[in-house]
Amino acid sequence: MKGKATYMITEGGVDYTLGTIKNNYIHYDFDKVLIFLEAKGKNLFGQHFKIYDEDHPIIFKLCIYAIHEVDYCKKLDIDPNKGILLTGPVGCGKTSLMKLIRHLTPHRKAYKIVPCRNTVFNFNHLGYKTIEDYGSDGYYCFDDLGVEPTGRHYGQDCNVMGEILLSRYDYNENPAQNRRIITHATTNLNAAEIEDRYGNRVRSRMRSMFNLLAFDMSAKDKR
Repeated sequence: MKGKATYMITEGGVDYTLGTIKNNYIHYDFDKVLIFLEAKGKNLFGQHFKIYDEDHPIIFKLCIYAIHEVDYCKKLDIDPNKGILLTGPVGCGKTSLMKLIRHLTPHRKAYKIVPCRNTVFNFNHLGYKTIEDYGSDGYYCFDDLGVEPTGRHYGQDCNVMGEILLSRYDYNENPAQNRRIITHATTNLNAAEIEDRYGNRVRSRMRSMFNLLAFDMSAKDKR
């Protein structure tokens, strides 16, 4: 029977133990994961970065999703085959956590953080090629969904992010595709506001695309 080996990630020249490896399976220790994430956060965002105790429950859910911990995902009703829609008030740390959590699994392909405003700016210059580029493939986290302006290209208005989300949904529904694409997003909007912004059709598709993880609306501004 194989013994246990330590699983570590090196950050800033320091080795951080995240758990043990047994029978080719990593058993993570959440307390040790938090230590690593705070160290990584300080390197990414500055020495002021801190993981707050009140955020541990939502960080735990993000972690079990990232590492595909099947039993906990099932217990917490998280589908590893869907993306994450992380919601909460302005400044609660949504973007920082989505930037941070992807470093927990360096052996997997990392998603790119794409500000939704940037997709609209790209559309204004390049037109519908932007929707084709972001809507058909790639591994993205669309940041600040719902605050982007309406796109306009050669006088034609377009709800750019709504079209991108529909395109990514359609991509997965196409039987000719041999793999699914995962979409993540952060937003300050609630479900009703998302429907007002993008319409019922997009909101309906989002239910099948995302696991909804929400900060408490009383979460403090950490900026």
